[in-house]
Amino acid sequence: MKINLPMILTWARIGMIPMVLGVFYLPDAWLLPHWKNVTACAVFTLAAITDGFDGYLARKYQLTTPLGAFLDPVADKLMVCAALVVLLALGRIDEFVALVIVGREITVSALREWMAYVGASASVAVNWLGKLKTVMQMVAIPVLLYHDPLFGVIPVAAIGTVLIYLAAALTVYSMLYYLRLAWPHLNSSVDG
Repeated sequence: MKINLPMILTWARIGMIPMVLGVFYLPDAWLLPHWKNVTACAVFTLAAITDGFDGYLARKYQLTTPLGAFLDPVADKLMVCAALVVLLALGRIDEFVALVIVGREITVSALREWMAYVGASASVAVNWLGKLKTVMQMVAIPVLLYHDPLFGVIPVAAIGTVLIYLAAALTVYSMLYYLRLAWPHLNSSVDG
């Protein structure tokens, strides 16, 4: 396995996932609820930032590897799904939103696998819509993890709720977009 900076960033992102989850298991005597929120928000935000850098660095400096290309989207999906589980447990999102986001990730991952199988993976390559969906999720989730009013007046929880619903809407729209692109291949036989 080649070790380079993008790969280190990807592994670091995967390593941060248990930290986002684990902070909420600490006793309140060790870390007050507000500081659990702050810590989870900060760790998730740091992980999201590494997501932006690892792919950029890998492409810019020709450090891409097959393992990195595989792990990068896996790390993203694990990070989002783990955070959604935490937010569900804390009662900060409802089941429908979590199901929409996780269901889309599973559907599009399976779709990309199928399209690679039939030799048409370029049809469903990541595009601006998928990136916009990811950015919206990466903004909404840390806002919901933070949750507490900012400066005692800014309703962070309400803002996070609006953002996660926007992220869910973009999630559905991007899934439908990818399915539409793949439909000609899904509607034909593999044998030709």
